[in-house]
Amino acid sequence: MAKIYYDLITAGQWQIENVPIRWRSAVQTLLDADIQEGSA
Repeated sequence: MAKIYYDLITAGQWQIENVPIRWRSAVQTLLDADIQEGSA
């Protein structure tokens, strides 16, 4: 599920605030990893 929410956010369709609390931490981790890869 985290990947689905991640895809929605990166596509610009959702924001992290829309992600259910249960999944928010995992989704934020994916987003943070994506940002770190982009800056490396």
